[in-house]
Amino acid sequence: MEELTAAIHGHMDQVSTLVESVREELRKQWNAGSQGGFVQPILAFVHAVDWTEPWLIALLVFHFMLLILAITTRKSSNFQMGLFLAALMGVYFAETINYYLGRNWKRFAGQNYFDQHGVFLSNVWSGPLLVISTIILINTLITLCQLIVKWKKAELKHRARLARHKAE
Repeated sequence: MEELTAAIHGHMDQVSTLVESVREELRKQWNAGSQGGFVQPILAFVHAVDWTEPWLIALLVFHFMLLILAITTRKSSNFQMGLFLAALMGVYFAETINYYLGRNWKRFAGQNYFDQHGVFLSNVWSGPLLVISTIILINTLITLCQLIVKWKKAELKHRARLARHKAE
């Protein structure tokens, strides 16, 4: 029994050390971010892009309309699942889209935003689609929780009715 207790205490010490090191690393990252380490790259990205290009405006309008569609159809679970799958398919094909747009950027853009790693497209295409997908997923989970509560209430009412009939 003493060996087990010693092993548990040793394991707890290791876990405690690990948690402390992760916490310290997170604190360092947070402090670096508050000194402009996180904000500077975002501002550099925003200033490097010409947001007045028609295709970027159309893309932003597309994402905004998709968000409005996701919010207004929140009661239609079948439509929401179709929208969810369509958004995730858009993310899935982002690499192919990036490759195609990288080869044909002169036809629609003033400069080549499409690098080999797809960083730009991840930010302006996949990022918003993932946010919209997350909103749909959260809505679906809320709907599921409401359905479970409704089902449980009906089950309890049914059991109460059965118990009442049995008592009579």
